[in-house]
Amino acid sequence: MGRVMKPASEHRPGWTRFIPPFGWLQEYRVAWLLSDAVAGVTLAAYAIPVSLAYAALAGLPPQIGVYGYLLGGIGYALLGSSRQLAIGPTSAISLMIAGTVGSLAGGDPVRYAQIASLVACAVALLCAIFWLFKLSSLVRLISDSILVGFKAGAGLTIIMSQLPSLFGIVGGGRNFFDRAIHIAGQIGDTNPLVLTVGAVTLLLLLLGERLLPGRPVGITIVGLSILAATWLGLPSMGVPVTGKIPEGLPALAVPTFELIGPDDLFPVAAGCLLLAYIEGVSAARSFAAKHGYALDVRQEFLGLGAANLAAAFGHGYPVAGGLSQSAVNDNAGARTPLALVICSVTLALCLLFFTGLLTNLPKAVLAAIVFAAVYRLVDIPALLRMWKVSRIDFYAAAIALIAVLLLGILQGVLLAAIASIFLLLARASQPNIAFLGRLAGTGRYSDSARHEGVEPLVGVIAFRPEASLLYINAETILGAVLSALREATDIRLVVCDLSASPYIDLAGARMLHDLYDELAAHHVALCIVGAHAQLRDLLRAEGLAEKTDSAQWLRTLDSVLGGNNAKDG
Repeated sequence: MGRVMKPASEHRPGWTRFIPPFGWLQEYRVAWLLSDAVAGVTLAAYAIPVSLAYAALAGLPPQIGVYGYLLGGIGYALLGSSRQLAIGPTSAISLMIAGTVGSLAGGDPVRYAQIASLVACAVALLCAIFWLFKLSSLVRLISDSILVGFKAGAGLTIIMSQLPSLFGIVGGGRNFFDRAIHIAGQIGDTNPLVLTVGAVTLLLLLLGERLLPGRPVGITIVGLSILAATWLGLPSMGVPVTGKIPEGLPALAVPTFELIGPDDLFPVAAGCLLLAYIEGVSAARSFAAKHGYALDVRQEFLGLGAANLAAAFGHGYPVAGGLSQSAVNDNAGARTPLALVICSVTLALCLLFFTGLLTNLPKAVLAAIVFAAVYRLVDIPALLRMWKVSRIDFYAAAIALIAVLLLGILQGVLLAAIASIFLLLARASQPNIAFLGRLAGTGRYSDSARHEGVEPLVGVIAFRPEASLLYINAETILGAVLSALREATDIRLVVCDLSASPYIDLAGARMLHDLYDELAAHHVALCIVGAHAQLRDLLRAEGLAEKTDSAQWLRTLDSVLGGNNAKDG
């Protein structure tokens, strides 16, 4: 067996274990500097068009997106445990901000930006709370099937929100279906020139993604589109452009906490945190496994919190680690978080000296960039696979997808979280109950329903619940055993094999009591085998040692029934 890696932070003394740079800087090699520098500049080239596009998606000025990459990257580099994860605005969080903050701002653009920064600050506060109380396990309650549905719903919603910019129409609507109706009614007003610009950009992005993976295709296309727009005079021909972007670095300031109440603020922040942590940790784990180091999932709360706090103080909005930008960072050769710092320095230079070059950037180009970045969220093959393999997973994914389309990102992610918990409970309530028989020619016992050639036991019912015995499944297990008892004849012994049940609660112990009483009424004995330590303690406390032979609890089913005729046993 391979050795389990522990987070490097666990080996450092005192408070330094909570500051990952103390670890990776000690191991740093001069040869890595060039790789980190190239990765940082490459990431900045990727970040500029994407951050501009996501800021527009969030309904914020374009430079706000750049601030997120600039400040969020520095914050994460100080406290994050991943060496390749890249931090910045993401499509789902941008859409969540657009769908929630607008109603809180009351149409005031200044208040809108302030509330968005305040949400980032609230995310940082929640990260600190989750880190302090070690609540990373709560986030893992969201199942993969729920995430597939949620991502598909988010992707479709984002794509629908960008179609007006691609077609050069006004658009409108509150949810996916409402937007679709508005777009269908305005399709006759499509601006052919805007559509051409958007379609050509999208085609080039998709071709670049396929033919030149990991290369800064986006920034190249942005540069070419600006040149074309300026040379051809597209702004004067009715093609919307970003306009002048303010020069200079963000002015650091504490967010205004009196803008909205906690009951409005923290639900949005909790939704952003859920999205950010799940996506970030999923991406970070893949890179940690690839490069052979351990990821500290608890430390990720501090890294994410520091990134969002830095973004909040720089007038940014919530940021997260994303798979696409992290893949760019990794493919470009990033060895440590120093690449994020170099990326931030590069973005700072661009904000100081080159923002004027972005004045004639067509908005249709930004919409195409968003489209190219999110279409992969709609994972049709994964949904079809769930339909074939597990219908309950498919239905859970469908609930999450429809919730996002109908209710929006925030309500959708919260409903997805609730659906994930109910899915977990639904699975736990219907455990597999293996009714055992003897494998022909052996003294071993196996599930009769899953293996051919299993000989039925004479006078004995042996069953193995393949789950913990809990309040949620106790009645199901009891009903299945009593049903088997009614269908059988001449049963003198029922054996309960608890070897596949790691835990039992009071309801599970009561179920065994009820089973004993029901069997005693029919003059049938109950034998319990394969009980783990926790189970034995609770069974004794509940008085089952007085009703069954506790000496059998430690034994296996094979040793109790033996290899001879079950009737003899």
